[in-house]
Amino acid sequence: MFRFQHIEYLWLLLLVPLVVVVYIAYLQWRSSRIKRLGDPALVKNLLSGRINGRITTKFVLVTLALLSAILGLANLQMGAQTEKAERKGVDVFFALDVSKSMLARDIQPDRLSRAKMLIAGMMDKMKNDRVGLVVFAGKAYLQVPLTIDYSAARMLLETVKPDLIPTQGTVLSEAINLANTSFSQKEKKHKAIVLISDGEDHDEQALDAAKKAADQGVIIYTVGIGSPQGATIIDPETGEPKLDENGNPVITKLNEEELKSLAQATGGTYKLLANTNQVADYLTDLIDNMEGKNMGMVMFTDYSSYFQYFIGAALLLLIADWLLPAATIFKKKSTIQSTGVQS
Repeated sequence: MFRFQHIEYLWLLLLVPLVVVVYIAYLQWRSSRIKRLGDPALVKNLLSGRINGRITTKFVLVTLALLSAILGLANLQMGAQTEKAERKGVDVFFALDVSKSMLARDIQPDRLSRAKMLIAGMMDKMKNDRVGLVVFAGKAYLQVPLTIDYSAARMLLETVKPDLIPTQGTVLSEAINLANTSFSQKEKKHKAIVLISDGEDHDEQALDAAKKAADQGVIIYTVGIGSPQGATIIDPETGEPKLDENGNPVITKLNEEELKSLAQATGGTYKLLANTNQVADYLTDLIDNMEGKNMGMVMFTDYSSYFQYFIGAALLLLIADWLLPAATIFKKKSTIQSTGVQS
């Protein structure tokens, strides 16, 4: 079984067709410039050491080097050893607040960015758990169903932003209900929700939703992000503080009591997001200590990496390009003189 360890680097492959387009445009521009200098056949004869196709050969070498380097960064791997393993894990939904209040910068670089760092950090530490992602503001949406493909989940996590949800607000109850119904309804345990928000809830049904989830065996761990003192919301389009109808800056404050009550209602815990790594360790330890269910899957336990071959190929291609000299413009006196006599 082959896989790329760092699949996010494959986006760089879009550079290859872009480079090809730029090169074709360069050839057209070069051809037009040569025509402006005079007869194309005569001008080409004035290029010292010119060999037909050399510039295209150099371009192909550099492009192949770029392609090999990108594949090397993504690190192609093959499963070298497999074993039948009894995997035990927990189903975990991350419920991420993406309302515009999450753009406040009382925690750097902003609340939403730090929340995404926390989720990515927890995924890096997880091994046997299935993960999913619910995003919410005034409405809640299932962004990632439960999966063991952490790489795909991280890629979709990076695309999350407030514009993803047109209805603004912070309705915690919808996020909890959607995550709860997205779990298997046949089980009364092995389920957890990690809810990350500033707690500025705009409805009164969140606690009832949490209690309903607890009846289904769900434990909710809440993470508060922001400061109780509050901060202004930065408009991403203007970079300026968002103003209310009276022209005053909108202040968003962390509501810790709301988040604590949701966690307590399900037997979970609340944590303030200060040090991202510490909170990620704390939450993954709690999830690891939950009773896990048997996933019953065959796992590739050892992978062989082949990035070094692609990086080596890229270096060799660049060396070949460097050893192949480019033609230079050189005026041949004899040619010019003979041309002058004939005229």
